[in-house]
Amino acid sequence: MSELKSVEERLLDRTLYLIGKHGSVNVPVRTIVKEADVNIGAINYYFGTKENMLRQVKKFYIENLISTVVPLDDESLEDEEKLKRYASLSMEYSMRFPGVIALLKDAFETKEQDEMSQKIVEETMLMEEKLNRVMKRYLKDVEDEYSIRKTIFLSSIIYPTLEFNELNGTAFLIDEKKRMDYIDKVVKLIRQGV
Repeated sequence: MSELKSVEERLLDRTLYLIGKHGSVNVPVRTIVKEADVNIGAINYYFGTKENMLRQVKKFYIENLISTVVPLDDESLEDEEKLKRYASLSMEYSMRFPGVIALLKDAFETKEQDEMSQKIVEETMLMEEKLNRVMKRYLKDVEDEYSIRKTIFLSSIIYPTLEFNELNGTAFLIDEKKRMDYIDKVVKLIRQGV
């Protein structure tokens, strides 16, 4: 995942975070600059317009999304380990950037009008193909239940990261070891069946 090295990247990071908090890409500029702790002129300086900044946010999202699927392509790993590492990276990314779901939804809605949204959709579909390939090998002979097991797997990754906290019992996910223990159980569960 990209690390923040500049004011520009902090603006992208905080915008993606706020998209998640607001559940929409329509986050006011003043809210963004307040969250990023920068002057309002920083958006014009680094991006020219809010629309250009949103294009860069989408690019930032794609770069980080691609990094989550790297384990799925790692042929040195067994399929079970690929799924675990993919799940961990996806959860980490979703906790850091809760805006991924809102941005993905927006991309599917605007893919015809926006080149970066189309790119997000394309990368998401490639990720889906890679995940399907690995999961089908891992689950073997469960074609009739494949979509159910995949839904359980994805729900187990996505749902707890939407609002992770003590109140709903998901704060443990911040701890990498506890998160990996959780993922290990989920991956084994989908193989055993329901």
